[in-house]
Amino acid sequence: MDKKELAKKVVDTMYNNDYFSQWLGIERLAIEAGHCVLRMKVRKEMLNGFAIAHGGITYSLADSALAFASNSHGRKAVSVETSISHTEQLYEGDVITATAEETKLSNKIGIYHITIINQKNEKVAFFKGTVYRTSQEWFPA
Repeated sequence: MDKKELAKKVVDTMYNNDYFSQWLGIERLAIEAGHCVLRMKVRKEMLNGFAIAHGGITYSLADSALAFASNSHGRKAVSVETSISHTEQLYEGDVITATAEETKLSNKIGIYHITIINQKNEKVAFFKGTVYRTSQEWFPA
């Protein structure tokens, strides 16, 4: 199987067992080795006491993008460090899209930057994640 087919198979397997990403309503728009694009809509139950999206919502979308992008090479990877900067408020009904880009990949470490935009194409959050790449394959030969 080629790299793109492997990436899709890994992410499909992960998503089918990821009930939190399913609850968020995440749609997978693009999946390739080291890269993914995810989209979701902010719902009322995702708002905090200020009637804006809880910071954990954009963080969770970005964290899912990190997980999918970093595992898409076919080796199991887990996060070891993450951070996020929120630059714009989000409201009920906003549609947000996370794009994960691989910036460094070695045998043991991967570094990813995830940019989140809203439906107006405004950048609303920036996330950086570092993962540890285990020696375990998703689909051993």
